[in-house]
Amino acid sequence: MSQKVLDDSKKLRYPQQPHGGELVNQVLAGEELEAALEKANHLPMIMVDLEAVITLEMIATGVLSPNKGFMNEADYKSVLTEGRLSNGVVWPVPLSFAPIGDKNKEIIKSLKVGDEIALADHSRQPVAILTIEDIFDYDREFRAEQLFGTTDRDHPGVDSIYRRMGDTALGGTIHLLRRVHWGPFESIRMEPKETWKLFYEEKKFNSVGGFITGANPLHRGHEYIHRNALEELDGLFVQPLVEMAKREYTRHEFRMLAYRSVLETYYPKERTILAPLRVTYIFAGPREAVLHALIMKNYGCTHALIGRDHAGIGDYYDKYAAHNIFDTFKPEELGIDIRLFHEVFYCTRCDSPASEYTCPHDDKYRINISGTGIRELLRYGILPPKEIVRPESARIAMQGIQPKGIDENQVAINPVGKTIKSIFPFYLKNERLGGAKRKQELEPEQLTIEDLIAVTRDVRENADRVYRDIYNEFTYVTDVNRSAQDDWVTEARETIHRHQEMVVENLEEKVEQAPETASDEFMYQDKQEAKKELDVARKIFEDLSTPIQKDQLEYRTWNTLPYERYRGSDE
Repeated sequence: MSQKVLDDSKKLRYPQQPHGGELVNQVLAGEELEAALEKANHLPMIMVDLEAVITLEMIATGVLSPNKGFMNEADYKSVLTEGRLSNGVVWPVPLSFAPIGDKNKEIIKSLKVGDEIALADHSRQPVAILTIEDIFDYDREFRAEQLFGTTDRDHPGVDSIYRRMGDTALGGTIHLLRRVHWGPFESIRMEPKETWKLFYEEKKFNSVGGFITGANPLHRGHEYIHRNALEELDGLFVQPLVEMAKREYTRHEFRMLAYRSVLETYYPKERTILAPLRVTYIFAGPREAVLHALIMKNYGCTHALIGRDHAGIGDYYDKYAAHNIFDTFKPEELGIDIRLFHEVFYCTRCDSPASEYTCPHDDKYRINISGTGIRELLRYGILPPKEIVRPESARIAMQGIQPKGIDENQVAINPVGKTIKSIFPFYLKNERLGGAKRKQELEPEQLTIEDLIAVTRDVRENADRVYRDIYNEFTYVTDVNRSAQDDWVTEARETIHRHQEMVVENLEEKVEQAPETASDEFMYQDKQEAKKELDVARKIFEDLSTPIQKDQLEYRTWNTLPYERYRGSDE
């Protein structure tokens, strides 16, 4: 029997508890392991793919507590239809095992409840032993419709069901015999039993925010969420997903390195923990958001940080489906504080990341933070603006993007216009960032790589200039100590004033000389037209920015009492 990994006396003092009350441990060790390995050599063997191997490890190490194996039919159907195990405990996605392959099918035909089988990976080495507790028919269409809300094979989760799943499911408890080496992630991998100890015994945290992230390198939208959490919580636990990403994503090794480079430079080291999360991509949209929240809970997190389109897939789910699904569960059922964050963009007028709930400014000032758009910029060989991705992250991510570069038609995964619209939508309506509206909006289909380069250069040059220019104007009219200002600004304004005064004086003389009626209306002006010119020149003079010299600002410094009185002197 596997042993408890959390001490009961300590666990009661923790600010969090595992989902279902007990952190599962189905990893065999010592004499139990030796006996099980010997037994496995004499058991029927079923071959499993990498996704199944990853799932076995997640179950065994408690990541998917309270599950101890693959679900029986009652739990399986209850989860699909109700989002709960048959005992009522919240669980959003089924853990099922329906092997494919002719040899596997032959073995399955010979099995009955109570049998044990060895599960082996591609090397034919046993990974786990499954004790069969249920055998039932596996309906792929039913699973797809209930879990994903669609049977469309273009949905990657649906496609995975039809590619990976057979006709008969085996339910039962598993025991893990062998851990798979995680390659470059092996040295930083963490099991739940380690994070509970780290958070609550070593670091003495009272609260931890969990953040699970997928296919994109760390961008400023992620960072906005992290910093909001760190203002309130003791710790932040960041888990980039590794393995099983779609081919057009950023390879997980480079995503992890991108995270490491930013975290070590910009985050508080004692309060931020980074560890890979090796999971199978379920592509279940809002249900997967709930799963991730429960995984965070099983790692010991008290709070789950959920972004706008968490685990979203194309247009299959509503914009905020990953938020709305949490309304179907009571907080005490989930047992983890869900923090929902809306879509984040960078407002150059605010000069900060913002959302629709915090920013009042027009779209012409915004740069969108689109994960897909960022990946496309990297593919086109362009470093994204620093306002949406830190260069430390993007530089490394570009090396891991796949496919790399563009095709023979100079196009990446998405057309150029779609990429521009996703990150720089202002370009379609405005001539430049914060600029005037175009006479006619541009159509994304019309845009070329030259447009992408042009808008990128515009943003690089002007994104931080918008607020800087506004600030400079405020400093000029506010600084009483004029030493803080550059003389040439005042000199330029004085020159403009002097020149416009000259124009006004000249026109005043012209008005005096002008006849009431011009002898030739095409060649000469009458007095009325000359007066109009003068009126305009005077208005221009009034509208000019005022040059400010030090002696003009003496009136701004005044006190009702002698200065020493403000220092506390009674004299």
